[in-house]
Amino acid sequence: MAIGKLNKLPQTAVLKQILKRCSSLGKKQGYDEEGLPVDIPKGHFAVYVGEKRTRYIVPISFLSRPEFQSLLQQAEDEFGFSHHMGITIPCEEAVFEALTSTLR
Repeated sequence: MAIGKLNKLPQTAVLKQILKRCSSLGKKQGYDEEGLPVDIPKGHFAVYVGEKRTRYIVPISFLSRPEFQSLLQQAEDEFGFSHHMGITIPCEEAVFEALTSTLR
């Protein structure tokens, strides 16, 4: 999915697409009846960052920020969005933490 497409969809549609790709949807422990992770608060989604694939929970409001869209574009270019682990951001954890701290 290209970032340009993200800008044309309503935020709820974007969230549903991301959640479908971030979750291995299905009824298993840790997931609700809709197949969504129970440990992620409403209005947030998970991304995986760095070599160790550390999991971060970020607000969906980040999706509208150009800085975060740039990270998503890098993730799409490097990994695509059709793998099972969720969105993996190809940068160091320290860089990701510094960027996201400025977005809050």
